[in-house]
Amino acid sequence: MLLPILCYPDPKLHKVAKPVATVDERVHLLVTNMIETMYDAKGIGLAATQVDVHERVIVIDVSEERDEPLVLINPELVWTSPSTHLNEEGCLSVPGIYDGVERFDAVHVRALDLTGQPRTIEADELLAVCIQHEMDHLMGKVFVEYLSPLKRNRIKKKMLKAQREDAQ
Repeated sequence: MLLPILCYPDPKLHKVAKPVATVDERVHLLVTNMIETMYDAKGIGLAATQVDVHERVIVIDVSEERDEPLVLINPELVWTSPSTHLNEEGCLSVPGIYDGVERFDAVHVRALDLTGQPRTIEADELLAVCIQHEMDHLMGKVFVEYLSPLKRNRIKKKMLKAQREDAQ
């Protein structure tokens, strides 16, 4: 089932997600719906916060074939590389907007998988960027908050205008 994606500047995007207590059928259904929603929206990552579920769940797929979804439940960064780079990012909650964000080159993240088993993922390149971007969502942070206040205000006005036009 496709889930509605919240659009910036919706205040619900700023809620901090709570840890998932138990990986059960409810979480399995949420993950299935999030993956379907991410693919339908042509995204490479989606955090539960973006679909107005404020729990620490992320789905990601950076594969060429779009057939290798990665599920991270209660993710936590356990290591970050000393080096960073500026990466052009976009977001399903801020459609049509792309800008540069400084991210770690590589990260290690510990999370539960869909079976509830802990695992550690070592990520670099696009996967590392995507993990950091989605984990920001779980903390109530949208990528435009890394931009200057001037850029952020322009984006906010543009998004509000688009939402008003869609509502007509």
